[in-house]
Amino acid sequence: MLIYSQGEDAQDNTEAAAAATELNGAGLRIAIVSDAAPERNGVGAYYRDLAEHLKAVGARVDLISPRFRAGHWYGGLSLPLPGDSTQRFVLPSLPLVMRRMGRLRPDVVIVPTPGPFGMLGMVLAKRWHARLVVGFHTHFERLAQINDDWLARGRVAQAYLNACNRALFREGALVLANSEEMVEIARGIGAKRVGLMGTPIPKAFLDTPAQPLRDGLRRVLFAGRLAPEKNLGAVVDAAAALPDLQFQVAGDGPLRQWLLDHADRLPNLHYVGWVKRQQILPLLDSADAVVLPSTVESFGTIALEAMARSRLVVVSSECGILSWDSLRRGLFQIHANEDLGQTLARVQALDHALLQRKADIAREAAREINDRNLRHWLRLLRDEDAGGADDVSI
Repeated sequence: MLIYSQGEDAQDNTEAAAAATELNGAGLRIAIVSDAAPERNGVGAYYRDLAEHLKAVGARVDLISPRFRAGHWYGGLSLPLPGDSTQRFVLPSLPLVMRRMGRLRPDVVIVPTPGPFGMLGMVLAKRWHARLVVGFHTHFERLAQINDDWLARGRVAQAYLNACNRALFREGALVLANSEEMVEIARGIGAKRVGLMGTPIPKAFLDTPAQPLRDGLRRVLFAGRLAPEKNLGAVVDAAAALPDLQFQVAGDGPLRQWLLDHADRLPNLHYVGWVKRQQILPLLDSADAVVLPSTVESFGTIALEAMARSRLVVVSSECGILSWDSLRRGLFQIHANEDLGQTLARVQALDHALLQRKADIAREAAREINDRNLRHWLRLLRDEDAGGADDVSI
């Protein structure tokens, strides 16, 4: 198992030079074949950001996935996903994907989803004799347990996705998950060589100077899919309990109309709609706190992005981001005896200097995890950690 100590500094110039050399992707040819559109969910955002970082250090990367622009899906025939008609299965155009793979001739194929694009990526990895690296981000059984639409209409889709995950785990040289819980679930499904991966952050989130916290907690933001597992009821209840705070909700999903109905009756609850990726940074900067009260959350990308912008971040105990010791220090957790409103009231009562210190810790932890994650991915993509180990972890 490969493990990096937290807060560990280089001991001498030799180690520092070695670390700098690691950030070199020259010669790598990487195809990321994903069913997740970069604009629509956390998985899509993860691999868009990873591709950006890998290209910045010299790797050739092609992100092959559906695209969502101006309310329309592109990349093939689209079908609604059970449980959320705003998300889509897209059946890829085989000639288009083949041409792109042929131009790249990848030596590594990354597949982060078990849908049609992901399965085609698995097949084409064999064709090009490329190493297959599998990203495991979503536990569909847990989603089905809390989503009535999955239970009513999605059993066939769930069985299909589970079968595809097993096939990917069987064929993959390596499976990576972004929390300890998801690592154990992957092992239970059949992954043999499995490890923990960090989450990349858009370069602009780290390169753009962060805004200091304003005096007082006034604006609270939820950004993500409007789906049952996000526990939006906790946000609505907090808005009702704390009328002096302004709550914004950004995103789209099956609970959109439900949320609009509550926004109509609560003057401090505002639905801002779907927000384009490039608008996320100013949206985060406009908030004092970002909340993620999910009942199922394998990691929580928006929480990490908010940390990178030095915002206060409140998460539930179900968020996988808490698996990371270095990140947990920059977060506020909803305690077992609290609801979201009570946690926000507790944060609101803290001294401003303490809150700013928490925000500074959060930004530094986000920067550190992003850097470690990029080095880790480069080592794995070059297969430098191959040698019989069952686990490869950041």
